[in-house]
Amino acid sequence: MIGSQPRSLAAAIIFGMACTVAAAASHDDGWLSVTDFSASGSKFETTATANAGSNQIVVKDVGDFQVGQGVTVSRSNIQIVSPLLRGPESPYSTKPLEDALEIRGYDGSTSSWLVFLLEVDVAEPLSFRWSDNLVREGKWQGVKVPITWDWQKLSNGVEVKFNKRDLEVGHMVSFSARDQLSSVIEKIEGNTLTLRDAANRPAADAVVRHDDSLAIQAAVDRAIQQKQNVFFPPGWYRVPKGILISGAGAICLEGANGVDTVMDISDGATSIFRVQGCTEITIRNFRMIGHTGMAESAGAFRMAHGRASFWACALKPCNAVGMTATERTLIENVHASRMGSECFYASGTARQSTGEQKQYQKSLTYLRCSVTDCAANAFNNNDMGENTSVLHCRIQDAGPGGWHAAEMPARFLRLIGNYVRNAGPFTVGDMSHRTDDLHNLGCGQAIVADNVFEGIGKCGGVRVNFGSSQVIIANNLFINYNGPAITASSETERRCFPSNTVTIKGNIIDMTYPGDKPAPRTGITVSTSNTIVADNQIYVRGPCDPLVTGIVVAEPALNVTVHDNLIRNCRQGLVTRRAQSSIKEVIDPTTFLETRLPLEWKDSHLYRGWNLAWLTGSRPNTLSVIEAFDPVTFRFTLREPHEMKPGDSFCVFPSGPANWSFHDNTITGCQKPVVLDSYGGPTSWFRDNIVTRGEASDVKAAIEVCGMFKLAGNQISGFDEKNSSALSLASDPLGRTKQSVYRDNVFEGCICVVPDSQKPLWEAAKTD
Repeated sequence: MIGSQPRSLAAAIIFGMACTVAAAASHDDGWLSVTDFSASGSKFETTATANAGSNQIVVKDVGDFQVGQGVTVSRSNIQIVSPLLRGPESPYSTKPLEDALEIRGYDGSTSSWLVFLLEVDVAEPLSFRWSDNLVREGKWQGVKVPITWDWQKLSNGVEVKFNKRDLEVGHMVSFSARDQLSSVIEKIEGNTLTLRDAANRPAADAVVRHDDSLAIQAAVDRAIQQKQNVFFPPGWYRVPKGILISGAGAICLEGANGVDTVMDISDGATSIFRVQGCTEITIRNFRMIGHTGMAESAGAFRMAHGRASFWACALKPCNAVGMTATERTLIENVHASRMGSECFYASGTARQSTGEQKQYQKSLTYLRCSVTDCAANAFNNNDMGENTSVLHCRIQDAGPGGWHAAEMPARFLRLIGNYVRNAGPFTVGDMSHRTDDLHNLGCGQAIVADNVFEGIGKCGGVRVNFGSSQVIIANNLFINYNGPAITASSETERRCFPSNTVTIKGNIIDMTYPGDKPAPRTGITVSTSNTIVADNQIYVRGPCDPLVTGIVVAEPALNVTVHDNLIRNCRQGLVTRRAQSSIKEVIDPTTFLETRLPLEWKDSHLYRGWNLAWLTGSRPNTLSVIEAFDPVTFRFTLREPHEMKPGDSFCVFPSGPANWSFHDNTITGCQKPVVLDSYGGPTSWFRDNIVTRGEASDVKAAIEVCGMFKLAGNQISGFDEKNSSALSLASDPLGRTKQSVYRDNVFEGCICVVPDSQKPLWEAAKTD
């Protein structure tokens, strides 16, 4: 059908009776067909004989090749592609290779496309390591190979010669060795095709395929110029060069359907559609195929100097759609597989609170799409673009080894109604910068709701990470889950801002795992301040699972409320933990850098007056007071000098109210139902909860208290095993117990309330 395409169900009904007329319509109604620009839409391929220096090839079968069509001819054109010098500070900082390295000799003996990476790994004597397989699983073909400044053999006939003398550890050289000729058919005589370009290598077994890149590009360019749309009839469109859509005011690219309109970039290293600087674009009804599946994922490796990591898939990328600085985008009913890097990727400038950019992402919607068998992220918004919505999509077999089902350092995000299986996490935030404007506009504001996460294969769950705020995670289902289900983290390991202000409610998290390799896993983990965890169910079907924890809340979070949750048959039900770190660098007797604490926002408490409890060092189990934290230099200052050295470990907790409230939860069938193992404080409450033994056995205590908490109005029942008790009490590392409070609790069917050995701690607390 080449006429105007129906835009809705109502339009489909109206036009359904007129399909014959529409098929015969001219293209002056706003639509161009790519077939009118010589796009073949054909999967046909054949073998051929090519000769070096000749632009004629003899094919076994002419098939449906036509004059004017683009073709690729494998094994006939030796070339080195994208030679770049990288680093050493960042492997993503590149410049042309120029005379740093000479390359020769690729013979194409084992592959038509090899990606080589060389990295200087030793300074004295200057040596390098190298790989031709994207450093998969960290395996290098050679390590500590001395640089001779003469020709040195790698693989597949490739030899290299280093010329640059000022190399240092971490410098990288990357390039691709390929043997594919890309050209256009100028004449067909019998089985002889005359091409626009000549081969540079003889080949008796070359493979000739259609290349529709130039034809489709011509259709898109015309459509942009004439303010029209582009239609793709059913077909198999090979587009190794990708299609650029640049500067369009408004354009729609539409296939016949999401099954029979196939865009194939299995021979390319770019995006099928590269969208740049457009105002409004719609891409719908396509199936898209790349060259690298989940099993071939390269992952990341640490650079030789250890200061940074490199995602090697950047050396052999392909995306379904890549977007830069486009205002409004709709991607609907697009189904992508085997993409070597982020399947759908958006980037560009972002709005600032001091003034809006001329052009930036204002809306990006993925509707009824799917990502399957992809080597990296399924979705990535890497620019703080606004209003990204992933709606009713399917993500399966994507995001292994540190990648994500969706990685979203974006603003005003909606992940709703999706299905996720064997994939990395939905990661909200991941904003690794500390730009001052984040204090005004924020990042990672998100609604993650009504999704289904099935625990087959990799289980990433939902993760609130690095710089997020104002996040709602609601009404999601986790089925047979074998990984962390929901994590709200305040970590700042990338020198970013800690996340905060999160609501986690109404989720049903089934942590039953019937497979062969069960993993330690937690239903909900929280270390973010200003967080509510409410009305969730976390459970294991059947007996208590020794690898499952229900809910974890960790210091130094402030203002955390956990209420009306139901936790069943987990080894640990509800657990609290301390905030531990260590000295990284000593500046002076009162000033230091540390390794793990959240590096707070400038408008936060900045750790003023917080307690620092030393675990090791010159005076373990003593207390210091933090005077201040500098959010620019990351330095902590103590109120009084303290003898310290790198590696000394400590915990921090507020000197005033932390405002933790655990109330009206039900915890049953757990081997360690409640473990309150944090410093706590005067406003740390555990009240009006129901804790029962259920079917669990060998339960030593219903509630373990190892800090300053107030327990009130709880019902504790059924802990009647030998050597069991309702409570187990211990002082924190500072020996504090007297400010704990136990009142109005009901102990029923318990063999004892507190063991005799702990009676002094019970008596020292305020009890009723």
